[in-house]
Amino acid sequence: MRRPTLVLCAHGTRDQDGAATTRQIASRLRMSRAGLDVREAHVDVQSPALKEVVRELEAAGRESVVVPLMLGAGYHVQVDISDAVDATRARAADPLGPHPALASALRARLAAAGVAPDTAVVLAAAGSSRAASEQQTRDMAAILRAERAGPVVAAFGSAAYPRVGDAVTALREAGERRVAIAAYLIGRGFFFDRLCEAGADVVSEPLGAHPAVVARVLELYDAATSPRTWPMRGDVAGSVS
Repeated sequence: MRRPTLVLCAHGTRDQDGAATTRQIASRLRMSRAGLDVREAHVDVQSPALKEVVRELEAAGRESVVVPLMLGAGYHVQVDISDAVDATRARAADPLGPHPALASALRARLAAAGVAPDTAVVLAAAGSSRAASEQQTRDMAAILRAERAGPVVAAFGSAAYPRVGDAVTALREAGERRVAIAAYLIGRGFFFDRLCEAGADVVSEPLGAHPAVVARVLELYDAATSPRTWPMRGDVAGSVS
């Protein structure tokens, strides 16, 4: 039996490096799971749009699982993705975070940037007006904090508080000599550029196509297609897992 298509749904960006990140993750998914049909889709800025991809698969009689290439349950997960799968054979998986696997990727990015384990870290997310997404970022900061010697605080580029620059300033005022920003983002783009202007001593690279991200996408896909969950759907479903 042919497995459902994995629709990798990114936000979308005009930044060429950021767009390339989505393609790279999709490529690594295909290499990791031979024979798995992986499609890329976006909720903003880039094509193809998620609704177009879902409708194309629906017209071909194909089942699909939309895995958000997003780190929390913000507006795009709760509204855009939910709307796209509504009344179709598609199912939406959970977003990537928070999860210990992402902490592993964050630690790797910080180490690659030369950040010592006892350096203060601001875990910087894009931000969301959705309370669930904000709390998930704070939960991710707690997971990372438990694995580091130095302090870790959550901050946001927009919509929620504290803002990243304010968090950097607060840590310095608290006596931290060096402050690093852990970019809690999938790829480069508008928000990453803003992090580089927030006054930290160093900014780590976004999570990108780190193996932990690829593995997490597959884990969410597998959970959504598990025999324990897939048969529970009716002929038509449209809720976010």
